Amino acid sequence: MSDHFRLTLAQLNPTLGDLVGNAALARDAWEQGRAAGAQMVALPEMFITGYSTQDLVMKPAFYSDAMAQIEALAAECADGPTLGIGGPYFEDGRLYNAYHICRGGKVVARQFKHFLPNYDVFDEVRQFRRGAIQGPYAIPDGPRIGSPVCEDSWYEDVCEAMVESGAEIILVPNGSPYYRGKFEKRISAMVSRVVENNVPLVYLNMIGGQDDQAFDGGSFVLNRGGKLAVQMPLFDAAITHVDFNRTADGWVAAEGEKAIFGDETAQDYRAMVETLRDYMGKTGFKKVLLGLSGGIDSAIVATIAADALGPENVRCVMLPSEYTSQASLDDAQAVVTALGCNYDTVSIAGPRAAVSEALAPLFAGLADDLTEENIQSRMRGLLLMAQSNKFGEMLLTTGNKSEVAVGYATIYGDMAGGYNPIKDMYKTRVFETCRWRNANHAPWMKAPAGEVIPVAIIDKAPSAELRPDQKDSDSLPPYDILDGILMMLVDGEASVADCVAAGYERDTVKKIEHLLYISEYKRFQSAPGTRLSKHAFWLDRRYPIVNRWRDNG
Repeated sequence: MSDHFRLTLAQLNPTLGDLVGNAALARDAWEQGRAAGAQMVALPEMFITGYSTQDLVMKPAFYSDAMAQIEALAAECADGPTLGIGGPYFEDGRLYNAYHICRGGKVVARQFKHFLPNYDVFDEVRQFRRGAIQGPYAIPDGPRIGSPVCEDSWYEDVCEAMVESGAEIILVPNGSPYYRGKFEKRISAMVSRVVENNVPLVYLNMIGGQDDQAFDGGSFVLNRGGKLAVQMPLFDAAITHVDFNRTADGWVAAEGEKAIFGDETAQDYRAMVETLRDYMGKTGFKKVLLGLSGGIDSAIVATIAADALGPENVRCVMLPSEYTSQASLDDAQAVVTALGCNYDTVSIAGPRAAVSEALAPLFAGLADDLTEENIQSRMRGLLLMAQSNKFGEMLLTTGNKSEVAVGYATIYGDMAGGYNPIKDMYKTRVFETCRWRNANHAPWMKAPAGEVIPVAIIDKAPSAELRPDQKDSDSLPPYDILDGILMMLVDGEASVADCVAAGYERDTVKKIEHLLYISEYKRFQSAPGTRLSKHAFWLDRRYPIVNRWRDNG
């Protein structure tokens, strides 16, 4: 047996359902590994299909096609290194999440996922059958490797059984989506597996956006004692060759490159850019438009879009009414000038007058109220969707998590759109992110550097400008208070009593709780948006639309 083993790690971006395209990515990675003298090339969990497939993977035609693609890939990669690739496997009436080991033109081994996650965004108990815990597979003239699939590495059992059965290196293929602080949890858990089993561990993750989820890569290699040997970048596609050498104490990974990560604001921003970029690219859209109000939310969404797609592919539309201030007009113009986006103005005055005239006989004698405000918002939605249809541009919606939580948005109005990058970002974080983007720039940002969001927008009091002198604070508590309560009720699942004990007024907490529950129907119909936390509105937090329970504690 050789005392040297080279492993090629392919941290790549699959497209869900593009089986041929994903196989081509795998083949290219394998060829790069072969050229580099690798004995094995590894790709992440469910790479052939993309991840997460949700119920699509249970469709017989789909999983049969995926299995056939892996068999064909194995045949094409016969003359060279072993190939490890994730994909479904169906046998004896059971569907598994499997890691396929290909060598010599065929699949020579499969590792089946044992622990199926059934929490947060995962429903794998619904989709797959649990596989038995297995021993390792051998690499010719190399080590024996155990591949616990993703969730399996978070528990002691599977890694321990593989090592007891002879595994000398643990290689973990992952489809692990991002949320704030996730990387620290990953590496902490993997260090535990290394310390428990006294063998090196390779954590291989995919990258890219899929619906609301960002897969952030960040693959790494740990030696005994949990010492970091290799750290691949966050969010970037990368092919890395890792050299292992046999010593008297077992295999040891050679020191390699160690990527430096930004802080959580930088990671959140990158996640929003990448999910929007991939949502567009993987669905076939090339350009976006959005309503630019002169406020902070539409300004940050315009900036995210320009960074993701390039300013030339972003069109901002100001839709003024008689309540739109000159300051808002000036601020909106400043944003598009700084970003270099396309810009149009379409007044809602005429359409609004027509709707008011049509409804006048029915509304005669009734005072103006929220109805008239919502008509303005819905006229803007109608005009933006008309442009989306005419020009083939996807409309972005711009509501932050604070607004989405309490329903401070008009369904079929400013909620219209195909994607919302800031859906899981509270208003207070929006302010922080705007300041961060003004001060930071990176090669993956396609918009210009510098102050792209005027300080005047960041500093002014937020307003929907649907009536004279309107401020958000007329209807909602200040955003630091609102967000503090929402972070407890939504992210912490706290009780009303818990919020009161934390110093918030009970009447305010009850009002926010009420708004949170009665707005569920709006969220149910809202556009998807980037998941930044473990309590994003969609798969993470599944509440009934009809719900008369309230916390009276």
